[in-house]
Amino acid sequence: MTLAETRPAAADAIDARIDREEQDRLRRARVNRIAKWALPAIVMALSVLAWHLVVTLNGIPHYILPGPLLVFETLLEDWALLFDALLVTLQITLLALLIAVVGGVGLAVLFTQSRFVEMSFYPYAVILQVTPIVSIAPLIFIYVDSKIAGLLICAWIVAFFPVLSNTTLGLNSADHNLRDLFRIYGATRWQRLRYLQLPSALPYFLGGLRIAGGLALIGAVVAEYVAGTGGIGSGLAFTILEAGYRLNIPRMFAALILIAATGVVIFACLSFLSHMLLHKWHESAIKREV
Repeated sequence: MTLAETRPAAADAIDARIDREEQDRLRRARVNRIAKWALPAIVMALSVLAWHLVVTLNGIPHYILPGPLLVFETLLEDWALLFDALLVTLQITLLALLIAVVGGVGLAVLFTQSRFVEMSFYPYAVILQVTPIVSIAPLIFIYVDSKIAGLLICAWIVAFFPVLSNTTLGLNSADHNLRDLFRIYGATRWQRLRYLQLPSALPYFLGGLRIAGGLALIGAVVAEYVAGTGGIGSGLAFTILEAGYRLNIPRMFAALILIAATGVVIFACLSFLSHMLLHKWHESAIKREV
């Protein structure tokens, strides 16, 4: 066999191997896409089935542990009440998150512009973070007349620190070689902030935002618990308290499911926002080869 005859044969073998590898890669990608949604759904279905079997086989009364069907029926029957309570809790959560973003990013920018400002105020931000909100909330409701304002402050305290710390870390993580390049070309402090530090900090900020979204909801719920009957009386946490006083355990479970679902939706929306802002250029969001 001549050299001219062996070359096409070798090329065909290489092409065939590349085709097989590409087909295997596409097959794995397809399996992963299906498993990404199918596996959590299967686990959830099995968990609900186990819950139903435990209640049914053991004859547990509904005022101790209601079955999933009864909880679903209660969710539908009390939807008007639960939806109004959900709107109140969601309003507090989103407002607190917005204030945390504005305050956290603004203070992080000040920290990076002045080392003395950071040394003066950062320890107090840490103190707010490590102090349990349950211990602060009663004092807040004593000194703040408006219950809405008290709930906002409680939720803001919990959500503020992740935005501040992650954004500060991101602003300080800009590549030092690029910093030197900006200085060489005579860029001003605000030009460095706008064109170098803020883009570098965006992934860190979005990571902190995803954490802060869930924490804002937790802070709002905890604040409603502390406010109790003295609060606005219409949030999901207050609905759980009231249902507990009336031994309406199915309604408690329905309200709890709404809280969990709200947290999942908030996290999913913020994750989608992060993907939209980062997927074209940042390594954390670029799809990896399977």
